[in-house]
Amino acid sequence: MEHPENGPTAVIVDGYATGNYLPAAFKRHGAQVLHVFSNRSVRNALAVPDLSPYVTSLDADDEEALIEELRRWSPACVATGSEMGVELSDRLSELLGLEGNGTEHSAARRDKYEMLETLRRAGIPCAQQFKSSDPRELADWADGLDSYPVVVKPISSTGSDGVTFCGDRAAVLSAAQSIQASADLFGRHNAEVLVQQRMDGTEYIVDAVSCRGRRFLSGVWRYEKRMLDSGRRIYDKDVLLSPDEPLVEELKSYVYTVLDTLRIDYGAAHAEVMMTEDGPMLVEVAARTNGNSHPEFHDACMDANQADLVALAAVDPESFLQKYAGRDYRKLAEGVVHNAMTSLDGKISGFDADAVAAVSSLDSVFKVIVKPSVGDRLIPTQDLSSSPLRIFMTHQSRDNILDDYERIQQIKDRIFLLS
Repeated sequence: MEHPENGPTAVIVDGYATGNYLPAAFKRHGAQVLHVFSNRSVRNALAVPDLSPYVTSLDADDEEALIEELRRWSPACVATGSEMGVELSDRLSELLGLEGNGTEHSAARRDKYEMLETLRRAGIPCAQQFKSSDPRELADWADGLDSYPVVVKPISSTGSDGVTFCGDRAAVLSAAQSIQASADLFGRHNAEVLVQQRMDGTEYIVDAVSCRGRRFLSGVWRYEKRMLDSGRRIYDKDVLLSPDEPLVEELKSYVYTVLDTLRIDYGAAHAEVMMTEDGPMLVEVAARTNGNSHPEFHDACMDANQADLVALAAVDPESFLQKYAGRDYRKLAEGVVHNAMTSLDGKISGFDADAVAAVSSLDSVFKVIVKPSVGDRLIPTQDLSSSPLRIFMTHQSRDNILDDYERIQQIKDRIFLLS
């Protein structure tokens, strides 16, 4: 069933969230795309795949039958569309005999506990941690650490889902019980919970795209967060750094060592790293694109975007290696991604078009994404998934961006009409 007139076929697994940008990127590089759901029955909080660009969509309920069907398409590559597709992408590329990250370290690329333990065994600095299904054991470990506050979080979710800073034993027990009473963002029950030593410092994003173990640094951003009364820290701004800032090289070197250790040799990587007084330490890394990716926005403030780089590396690895391997991004303009918070609570009956236009018309605003829909319940922001607005901002002047950021705070809640 190969269709050579349509170019090579790329398989995208779980094209949720920013995976929705991959089909267009593969098309720009001459490939048609085929979608695979790892588990369509799981309800999750990620933006669902738009299946219209795909030639077909398949399910992985019967993996043996799936492999047989995929072989009929003679795929050139398998790409990961979102966090929940990492392990299936690894298996499919391996079973199809295609280049990929392999399955040896798949679990460590998804399970946050195993991720850090893999690094620890390799001698790479990382936080102390403990996992358990018993909240009392988690609290006992935190007491023994004698270094409150600690961080309590789900084992394998994403964003800031369930991440809580706990200042005493009672807070650890409460956070662990709350996590266990809920599902993660991928719809899976949180049986075990992770508690970690708190790392003090400034947190950064380090994004890269790899091909045959050679990498292009596709962006470094500084997190600016807000602490809620609940003990949760929520994303506020991601601020793009210039690649020639001195700490960028140290962050890159550390993250590349992490990627080598976890064998993330193909495709996108999105790492979160705390720069402590003892040097960089990994918060977590994902073998997928940055959740705040937007190709056109990244092209406006940098010279490349992860979606197109992933497609090029998969479809034409020699071109990627020649043009990008061993290089760092160039910063073309200031860039900020603002995840706005709200204190509103109620059912959304509509949106104020004038308020949306007022934000969109600000000089530095590149794009406004209103995340909820009419009929959804708007709740006070507790994490990244409950932030109702994602606003991409770019300008030659950072002061201009910060002035517009302040104007947005005055307008943003007028966007939502509640019943």
